[in-house]
Amino acid sequence: MPKAAHKVVVIGHRNPDTDSICSAIAYAELKNKTSDLVCEARRAGKMNQETEFVLKKFGVTPPRMCTDVNPKIRDVDYREMPGIPGSTSLRKAWSIMRDSRVDTLPVTNADNELEGLITVKDIATANMDVFDTGVLAKSSTTYKNILETLGATMVVGDENAVCTSGHIKIGTATPEMLENSVEKGDIVILTNRYESQLCAIEKEAALLIICNGAKVGHTIRRIAEEMGVAIMTAPCDTYAAGKLMSQCAPISYYMTRDDIVKFTLVTPVADVTRVMAKVRHRYFPILNEDGKYCGMISRRNIINLRKRRIILVDHNEATQAVEGFDQAEILEIIDHHRIGSLETDGPVYFRNQPVGCTATIVTQMYDENGVTIEPKTAGLLLAAILSDTLVFRSPTCTPIDVATAQRLAKIAGVDMDEFALEMFEAGENLAGKTPEEVFLQDFKVFMCGDVRFGVAQGSYMTRKNLKAAEKLLKPYLPEAVNKQNVEDLYMLLTDVPKEESVVICTGRHAAEMLRSGFEMEPDADDSWTLPGVVSRKKQFIPALMSAYQEL
Repeated sequence: MPKAAHKVVVIGHRNPDTDSICSAIAYAELKNKTSDLVCEARRAGKMNQETEFVLKKFGVTPPRMCTDVNPKIRDVDYREMPGIPGSTSLRKAWSIMRDSRVDTLPVTNADNELEGLITVKDIATANMDVFDTGVLAKSSTTYKNILETLGATMVVGDENAVCTSGHIKIGTATPEMLENSVEKGDIVILTNRYESQLCAIEKEAALLIICNGAKVGHTIRRIAEEMGVAIMTAPCDTYAAGKLMSQCAPISYYMTRDDIVKFTLVTPVADVTRVMAKVRHRYFPILNEDGKYCGMISRRNIINLRKRRIILVDHNEATQAVEGFDQAEILEIIDHHRIGSLETDGPVYFRNQPVGCTATIVTQMYDENGVTIEPKTAGLLLAAILSDTLVFRSPTCTPIDVATAQRLAKIAGVDMDEFALEMFEAGENLAGKTPEEVFLQDFKVFMCGDVRFGVAQGSYMTRKNLKAAEKLLKPYLPEAVNKQNVEDLYMLLTDVPKEESVVICTGRHAAEMLRSGFEMEPDADDSWTLPGVVSRKKQFIPALMSAYQEL
C-alpha cells in the first residue's frame, strides 16, 4: 500500500548563515499557507551563534538537521507485510504465500523482531524429504499444527501438546504387522479398524490419527485416556494424511536464520540496488530505527521509487547543496546569488533577484500572495537582511532591502540598530569555540574550471574581535584545505564599521589569485587588507573568478 508522501524539505546551503535558515523557515510557512504542499524547513549544517541568537530572541524552534536527501528505503513504497510466528506450519505458510503472491515470508517473534525467512524453495525442499519420518519430533511440531493442516478434530488429549519423539507410521497393515512396526511415542495414521487402533494404543503410541472421518468408539477413547495416548479424527484418507504430515512441521525448523540480507529504513537506495544486483533473492526484510521488522522490499519496489522533494533557498550551487540533491526532485529555487552550477532534471520555479538577501525576496512573495507576516516571522526576515547586507553597508544592498528591513522592524516591534548590534555581538563571541567551528560558520565552496576553492567569511563590529578570529584561524587553514577537499582556501574577516576585509589564505594558487584579482600585495604578516571589500558575493568572488579564469 502506498504511503503518504514525505514533506517537502525547504533548505538552504551547507554551513548555513542566518539568511539561509531564516528564509527557509519563513518560506516553508508561506508555502504551507498558499499551496497544497506540506513543507518543513530544515538546515544543512550546524547553526552559528548569530542564528541561534536570532531564533531564541523570537521564540522560534531551530529547524531539524538534514545533511542528506539521497532516497532511503523509507522513501520507497515497500511491502508492509506482517511477520508470521515460527510456530506456523509449512502448510499455512504456503497458503499465505499463495494468497499474497509472494515467495518469501518474514518470521518474527512476539516483540516483532526478525528471526528468519521462509521461502517457497524451503517448503518445496521439506515436501521432497518424504523419508524423514521423524521430522515432527525433530521440529517440535504442535498438535495444533497437525489439526490445522489435516482439518482434524481432537478427540482425546491436549491440542497444545508438542511432538517430542517417535516416527510417523501408516497403520493400514494387519494388527500382527503393526505389533512389530509401531514403537513407543510414534504417530500412527489409521482407519476405523478397532484391532489396529487398540494395538497402537497398547504399543504406547503418542498420537493416533483416525482417517476418513471415522468415529472413535467409547472403549478406545477410555483406553487411550488411561494410557495417555492422544487421538484425532481427520476427514481425509490415509494417503492424503501421509502426504500432509511433513507440512505440519513449523517453519522455524526450515527457515533461514543466518546471513540474512536486510536493510533499515534509512539505508540509501543506491546501496540497496548494489546489494540486489549481487544477491539472487526477490524479497529483503526491512528494520525500523528500533531494530524491529517493518516490511519487505523487492526490485519492483525500487523501480517505483518516490524521490524526495526539496525547495532550495539562498543558493543555486551544486557545491553548496545538501548531499543527494541530484537524486531529489527540486521543486523551486529562491535565491539572490549568481547563477551557479546546479542542474535539474526538469523545469522548476526559479526566482533570482539582484537584491542583498533572500529574505527580501521571501517578504515580497508574502505580499504578492496577500499573506500577513507574523511578528516573529518578520523578526527572522529582518535578521537575515541585516546579516547579509552588513546593516546596509554591503554593495549588494539595494533600496528594496533597506525599505523591506524598515517595514519588518515595525512588524517585529524591535529597534533595528539595537537589534543589529546585539545580533552581531552574539555572532562574534569566540568563547569556547574551536577554529573549525568559527571557520564553518559561513563557508562556501566554488568551482572555476577544474579548480575547486573555498571561501569563508566572518563579520566583526570591533577590530579586537577581528584580530582574535584571525589569530585563531590562521594556523587552522592548512588543515581545513584537506578537510574541505579544496585546492585553495580564503578566510574573509570583514570589519563592518570600517567597511573593509582582512583576508588570510592558503593553497597552491591562493596568493597568486589575490595578487592578480585585487592588484595588491600582502601585508607584512602575510594577510591581505582589502579596503571597501565587504561582500563575498559581489566583490570578492567575481575578482577571484576572473583571476582563476586566467590560470
